[in-house]
Amino acid sequence: MSTKITNTQVQHIAKLANIPVSDEEAAKLAQGFEKTLETIADLKSIDTAGVTPTSQVTGLENVWREDIADEKRTFTQKEALANAKVTYNGYFVVPRLIKK
Repeated sequence: MSTKITNTQVQHIAKLANIPVSDEEAAKLAQGFEKTLETIADLKSIDTAGVTPTSQVTGLENVWREDIADEKRTFTQKEALANAKVTYNGYFVVPRLIKK
C-alpha cells in the first residue's frame, strides 16, 4: 500500500510548523514522508503474536540524583531579563506565534 503525499500537503504541514519550504524541498520531503509511511505499513504487517512487549532492551538503568538548585549557577530575575528586548512586570515579552 503506497500513500501518495502531495507537495501541497507538505507545504500545508510546513506552514503549520512555520517553516519555509521551497517547491524543490517539498518534493523531497513528500518522498521522505511516503517512505516513512511505507515503513510503518511494513511494520504493521509483521505478526507480533507471542512476542513479549518491551520498552527497554539495553539493560541500562537511569541514574538519579537529588534535584537541588545550584545557587552559584542561578540567575536572579534581574540578571535573566538584563538583555531582553522587551519586558513587562518582570516577564519576557515575545511576539505572538499563534493567531486567533
